[in-house]
Amino acid sequence: MVDIKEKEFIVLVTENDEPLGEAPKLASHHSKTPLHRAFSCYIFDQTGKFLITRRALSKKVWPGVWTNSVCGHPGPGESYQDAIERRSEQELGMQVKNIIKILEKYMYKTPEFNGIIENEFCPVFFAILESQPNRNPEEVEEYKWLKWDEYQKELVKNADKYSYWSKDQMKQLINSSDAEKYIANIIRQ
Repeated sequence: MVDIKEKEFIVLVTENDEPLGEAPKLASHHSKTPLHRAFSCYIFDQTGKFLITRRALSKKVWPGVWTNSVCGHPGPGESYQDAIERRSEQELGMQVKNIIKILEKYMYKTPEFNGIIENEFCPVFFAILESQPNRNPEEVEEYKWLKWDEYQKELVKNADKYSYWSKDQMKQLINSSDAEKYIANIIRQ
């Protein structure tokens, strides 16, 4: 029986997010991973707290580390919004709304981890939960809610427990007026 993950494809892109082609997801992640399309999404509740997740211990890349709410790869022909909604459902069993792009051209390349380098054109989004999480244990080991400022402190205090990309993204998010406005609007409602 073929694992459904074996059939997933990623979109290879230029540094301007222009598609170059498609490649199998699992086979493409190695020590020379090509630049490909991805996303990170931070999900907030109505009080302004943010959902952080710990990646399942069985994950091929970065198992057991804490990170933003949901990450993933849009498939060929799939919009970022559709991919966020799909992965929120697959990983967390939840629906989200008010998806807003906060960092439009974020890219990163990780150091090698177990022979794999992540190399992603990865816009960063914020969203609001529409239903409570019901985690998929194959994707998410555990989760918790933190205030945004608590999360920023955690990334510094316990840096070794967090994903490379969550620490790297915060360098830009901490200075983002769009991020501040989004969180302030949630709290005001």
